[in-house]
Amino acid sequence: MELKKIIKENQNTPMSTYHFIKMKQLLFFVTALVLLAGCGQSNQGELVGVRKKSKPFYQPDPYGMVFIPQGSFTMGAGGEDITYGQLNQPRKISVSAFFMDETEITNNEYREFVYYVRDSIARTLLGEIRPETFLIEENAKTGEVYDPPHLNWKPSIEWNSKDQEIREALEEMYLPDQERYFRRKEIDSRKLNYTYYWVDLHAAAKKEFNENSQYDYRNAGLSNRPQGLTNRSVYVRREMINVYPDTLAWIHDYAYSFNDPLTEKYFWHPAYDHYPVVGVNWLQARAFCVWRTEKLNTYLLSRKGEVSLAEFRLPTEAEWEWAASGGNHLNPYPWGGPYTRDINGCFLANFKPMHGDNVLDGGLRTVVVGHYPPNDFGLYDMAGNVAEWTNSAFDPASYNLMWDMNPNYTYSADENDPPIMKRKVIRGGSWKDISYYLQITSRAYEYQDTAKCYIGFRCIQPFLGRNKDDNPRKASRVYR
Repeated sequence: MELKKIIKENQNTPMSTYHFIKMKQLLFFVTALVLLAGCGQSNQGELVGVRKKSKPFYQPDPYGMVFIPQGSFTMGAGGEDITYGQLNQPRKISVSAFFMDETEITNNEYREFVYYVRDSIARTLLGEIRPETFLIEENAKTGEVYDPPHLNWKPSIEWNSKDQEIREALEEMYLPDQERYFRRKEIDSRKLNYTYYWVDLHAAAKKEFNENSQYDYRNAGLSNRPQGLTNRSVYVRREMINVYPDTLAWIHDYAYSFNDPLTEKYFWHPAYDHYPVVGVNWLQARAFCVWRTEKLNTYLLSRKGEVSLAEFRLPTEAEWEWAASGGNHLNPYPWGGPYTRDINGCFLANFKPMHGDNVLDGGLRTVVVGHYPPNDFGLYDMAGNVAEWTNSAFDPASYNLMWDMNPNYTYSADENDPPIMKRKVIRGGSWKDISYYLQITSRAYEYQDTAKCYIGFRCIQPFLGRNKDDNPRKASRVYR
């Protein structure tokens, strides 16, 4: 700028052509240096990464979830073992931070999943006769062809349409005439099947080596390589499961008890909207987590600049116990004390107190979620109401097998595997249990393909980072 000023001030001063040309060359040279310096300001040959100008990532609290900080605690520390099973073998472990549903999944929330499956099937059937309305075959912006076509969720479904062709297409979803009660036209719950895919990372992590040498496959040729190295799709698992809860659980769990009204009304009636969903087996709970993940990430990826988040899943046994403790070490119950009543004599959970006086705590069977006070992490009903599925497989000696960092013992049992391989850990106790099973260290199990009227579940979502109090807008290294 100073050079331009000098030229302007002396532009009327007699000057030889030679000096004027030299000054213009000098101005050009200085300008080029400035431009080059500006272009190299963000790099200058240094390693600065590819996201330097992207906005900082911030993970908000998912709706209905609370943050559980990372921490260390003594897992399995309990002084009572009424079964003499030696299931609790105390050890110090550490878990990462995560979000957890503040209550168990309710009937109303799980019903959204069921309705999604119902509507997906209906749109697929209608797409066969109205593809231009219910199917999206290509991306309108990019021209990408979808194979198979995507479902179009914008038009509503006319379940009682006057269009004969639409009525006939949807008729397949209803109970056949001979199975209808009082001629009521109802959806056939046996057809509410959800198909989903998941990647078996544990199978992919296993190293498949030639029995003679672990390095032979690298030089032996393509045919001798582990299949996953040439085709990763072998680790993609396809699952199809019926998502409708087993409403008959209220009867087959208690054959000599009158629970017929709950069988008929509990899941779908608005009176029970905010009660915990039951009759859901472990496989259905896992499918719900997959659907919930896809629901959120599909929305996020549709917005410019957003990225996907970690998947929802069932908590591991260690994560559940840490969350239930509320950060209160070596206390038997989620509320942090050794008693099941508060200072006013009121019970702090829904369970079976006082030798079968089930209504003494305010509930005969399940009650609305959040009826009792939360623990210090803000979680409700971590003891009582309904027991909860975890992601962990049950083995009496699993505490000795697991690592002390985010410990977990799990595997995916196939339908034809022996029953002992289908045992999954349940925690928290339920409305039918005595206080021992309400302790945060008490362990029990059920089989993954069975549904009970006293078992529900809640989800977690891993926190992407160290702890929530970290400032995501500040890096440990500041680039100039």
